Amino acid sequence: MLIAFDFDGTLSDSEMTVLLGEEAGVADEIDEITQRAMNDELSYAESLYARAELLDGLAESHVESAFDRVELRPGSGDVIDALSAAGHHVAILTGGFESGVETALESTRTTVDTIVANRLPIRNGKLTGAAEGPLIEGTKDDALAALAADVEVDMADTVAIGDGANDLPMLEVAGLAVGYDPKPAVEPHCDVVVSSMVELHELLDEEGVL
Repeated sequence: MLIAFDFDGTLSDSEMTVLLGEEAGVADEIDEITQRAMNDELSYAESLYARAELLDGLAESHVESAFDRVELRPGSGDVIDALSAAGHHVAILTGGFESGVETALESTRTTVDTIVANRLPIRNGKLTGAAEGPLIEGTKDDALAALAADVEVDMADTVAIGDGANDLPMLEVAGLAVGYDPKPAVEPHCDVVVSSMVELHELLDEEGVL
């Protein structure tokens, strides 16, 4: 099977752009834009470009400091490791940033098979205020379908786990849609809802995934 996780708000309760915003002194502005996007008031692309623009000029050392503070939720690594041990392809599909995801995984010695994420370009040691990557204009349903084709897994044998509006596309096309403490606009589209990694582990066991 193919198991696709969102990152910010799902595997991690760290919001990368908020952590970056704290380093840049614009955390409140970043958080407001983030919440509007998660509640489907702004498109994800609009919100990400707006947040990236607020980070224009942030030094690379501050970017690294922010990413060093990104952490997995307690139990996330155990769920990922159990899925990998069971022979499943584990992926992270996130509108967050590849470097932050990799840093969090490395800190807990956890690995996944595939990371599909965005990037914040750096020039002359500072953020440019731009954002780039496959999940800005692209959507997670297409990313999930493309990955399923690559690893030769039928869409009926996919599980998507997410919490926010930008997760809706993959939740709607996955074989099993799991909401992790989902936003109100997202919950109606989930097959099942969990509120902890312990619950998620139990659910995957009940579903015969583990």
